[in-house]
Amino acid sequence: MTRRNFFWMPLAGTAPLAAVQGDPGAPKAALERWKDMRFGMFIHWGPVSILGTEIGWSRGGERRGSRPTWKPGPVPVEVYDNLYRMFNPVKFNPDEWVQLAREAGMKYMVFTSKHHDGFCNFDSRLTDYKITSPKCPYGKDIVRMLADACHRGGIAWGVYYSQPDWHHPDYLNGPAHARYIEYCHGQVRELLANYGPTSVWFFDGLGRPPEDWDAPRLIRMMREMEPEIIINNRAGIPADYDTPEQRLGRFQNQRAWETCATLGSQWAYKREDPPKPLEVCLRMLICCAIRDGNLLLNVGPRPDGLIEDSHAARLREMGAFLSKYGESIYATRGGPFVAPDEDKVPEKGQGLTLPGGRWWGGSTYKGNVIYLHILRWPTEKLQLPPLPRKIIRHTVLKGGRARLTQSATALEVSVPEPQRDPLDTIIKLELDGPAADIPVLRQP
Repeated sequence: MTRRNFFWMPLAGTAPLAAVQGDPGAPKAALERWKDMRFGMFIHWGPVSILGTEIGWSRGGERRGSRPTWKPGPVPVEVYDNLYRMFNPVKFNPDEWVQLAREAGMKYMVFTSKHHDGFCNFDSRLTDYKITSPKCPYGKDIVRMLADACHRGGIAWGVYYSQPDWHHPDYLNGPAHARYIEYCHGQVRELLANYGPTSVWFFDGLGRPPEDWDAPRLIRMMREMEPEIIINNRAGIPADYDTPEQRLGRFQNQRAWETCATLGSQWAYKREDPPKPLEVCLRMLICCAIRDGNLLLNVGPRPDGLIEDSHAARLREMGAFLSKYGESIYATRGGPFVAPDEDKVPEKGQGLTLPGGRWWGGSTYKGNVIYLHILRWPTEKLQLPPLPRKIIRHTVLKGGRARLTQSATALEVSVPEPQRDPLDTIIKLELDGPAADIPVLRQP
């Protein structure tokens, strides 16, 4: 993954950003299906799991195209680049990974076909630095196995592909880079032609400009091969969705987005790396949903192919929550209520920390229903903007009773303190008409 993310913002009063760059974008129906899923599994894996260091970034040596602050990693090149000769994940079972994703309530999976280190987890005809090399004891096409398992198991298949390649001699190497562009295009073509259908594509261009990849031509080819594919914004052009990394995106309902974040402390496998607490993981998911985004939550499997028991257990706990309250997450859209002080993060907070001040959470909606997600109570009673629809019924999904007072000037909401859920008090509001017709309601 990157050490910086690029969060394209919509241009008010203009055509969609994709169209501005000459890319028509994915069909609206395909993008809406992806948004309906809300929750996906990210997987960073490769020979570096043998060492337990970060994928790509722990590799020493030259990093063409990187910034001065991006220093070489601690693992010597001659060591890192030969780890694949020892990589033999004999316990890897792709169906078990897919089943874990299902138990976690995840609807799609994105897997690292190639990271910045250049190693290919698929049988590319364009390189010998790959999982199916005779020098690799495992020798099986991991991408093939996992893509097939996703297709069998009802999980939408997605590909992560890094355009930067610190192993390839032609990458950003003067005139030779023209050959690398064709190499990159060729591998994308292989992945789409041989492993589809592919629902999601995650580029990771480290902020390099589109000409480094001949991005318009590349994405045009992808649209022709897979017309309904959803492509992220890391090839130098906006494409279909934004990718805030290790931080929660802000409320944005005019352009799709997805937070990618780690379950542990790094993307690839790290020994004795505990998962984030359950409440943090669930709040990440809830905050993405109320702000109209998706969550792509990453696991890093062990070198033998298993996912750590503690990480798998945390994912299943998230699935247990979703099995009860998923109606307020899946196939919803963020809004119409947007809480104030969205950017007021506590002084020592980080990108995944809940805001403070008057921020209380937010809402999701679908059909004639709004779900209030109250993650904190800054006051005993919440004073929300007036709702231009009549509430005909309301319930607290986790039990208890809410008191609602609706008027032309405000919607007042309260729940007795003993009945508030410390994680998320979810109040279901059934309306006398479609919630989609209600404009965004921000508190002054």
